[in-house]
Amino acid sequence: MGKITIRDVAREAGVSISTVSNALNDVDVLNPETKSHVLKGAQRLNYVPNLNGKQLKSGKTMMLGFFTTSVAGPYFYKLVEAMSRQCDRLGYGLNVFVTKDKQVVMSNILGRRVDGVIIYEELGIGGKDIQAMNKEKIKAVFLDRVLENENMGSIIFDSFEAGYEATKYLIGLGHKKIAYISGVDTMFDSVQRREGYLAALRQYGLPVSEEYILQGYFEEESTYNVVKSFIRAQPEKLPDAFLAGNDLSAIGCIQALKAHGYEVPDDISVVGFDDIDIAQYYSPPLTTVRNQIARQGILAIDHLVRMIQKQEQGNAQKLKGELIVRGSSHVKLGRNERI
Repeated sequence: MGKITIRDVAREAGVSISTVSNALNDVDVLNPETKSHVLKGAQRLNYVPNLNGKQLKSGKTMMLGFFTTSVAGPYFYKLVEAMSRQCDRLGYGLNVFVTKDKQVVMSNILGRRVDGVIIYEELGIGGKDIQAMNKEKIKAVFLDRVLENENMGSIIFDSFEAGYEATKYLIGLGHKKIAYISGVDTMFDSVQRREGYLAALRQYGLPVSEEYILQGYFEEESTYNVVKSFIRAQPEKLPDAFLAGNDLSAIGCIQALKAHGYEVPDDISVVGFDDIDIAQYYSPPLTTVRNQIARQGILAIDHLVRMIQKQEQGNAQKLKGELIVRGSSHVKLGRNERI
């Protein structure tokens, strides 16, 4: 048998096609008995309605789109999970688009395949793309830049302040040689955390050295390799502390230090960002800046839906980090003080 159509449902229920349409679309013109009779007939035939016509008629898909270049790692798991649950609560579905092709992104956005979009990471969405989206009144929330106008808003983590405060904390422990492990140079969070780190060094009169800015790409393995390379090449310049761009980088850093016989935190302190689930269970437990990942996802969905429903215009919201002190950081000890 071919695909069941609305005509088949009408024949099964012994009613007109328009009656079936009214029942399926919950139009309040039928008596409850007729509606129930039609819906039972559709159920017996396992009829799946074609949503395209309904969407064209209403102009709504009841779907939101999340566009990113990656969903790898615990950060994205928590973010996408939080957004998906909030979509369910609000009666929307969530489509996740993972691509580095800007044309694919813009085609899906301008093609109205979703009612609104959340955009993360460096997808190359530039000024002309923003203008095109604004012209079409596309509702969008950005997680990687500050943007606010009638149709667009932002929910961002205040990475500059977090980087500044984390560095200030390490300085307060007595560390003077602090290295930073950056993520991806084109990413908002990575750049802002590094700038916060540099601002704290300058404010407290500590030297700023390019040698102490390593690139770990927010990845455990890449950080492990770059820290090992640094130790092999310049063991005499080993810093007192490492501030890693995220917790995966902090874990890779600690593994590299351990591989060369260094103790964390007795020899070297390590601080991360995000407070992913494993952070508190790692050995040693990670000192880290807690990023409200789930809250960011929930706020992004809430803001986007309110814009779609014309309850508010776009605005920018910043979330603050919280320093969580655990076992991977320690007051700097002199050589003779170490056990």
